[in-house]
Amino acid sequence: MPPDYQVSPSSAGPGDVVTVSAPEATCNPRYGANAQVRVVLTDASGEDVLSTTAPMSDAGGFTVMVDVPLRSAPGLMAVKAEPFGVDWCDDTGTNNRANQGGVELSRASCAEPSKPLTITK
Repeated sequence: MPPDYQVSPSSAGPGDVVTVSAPEATCNPRYGANAQVRVVLTDASGEDVLSTTAPMSDAGGFTVMVDVPLRSAPGLMAVKAEPFGVDWCDDTGTNNRANQGGVELSRASCAEPSKPLTITK
């Protein structure tokens, strides 16, 4: 998982731009030259209103600017950001990079992190 990511600003309205970002990790996770982060916005009604991918550095750093969709319900939105195409929650003790080695993978037992964003009308 990338380092603790941030959402700025903490409150926005539909159509506003929000930045989701994380600094590079100091532990050298080696996500690869073509690494991507997936950002998902889930509004207060529980609907995923946005899912997008963007470039991420080999060390997990990224900055993604997204438009809050116009159909977003007011209230508390969950903003999730995670490496795309890797098993970022490796508590199995092995390297479980997705799509490498032809082995079917399942997500390890970790809670999915999210950050709050208050949606105003």
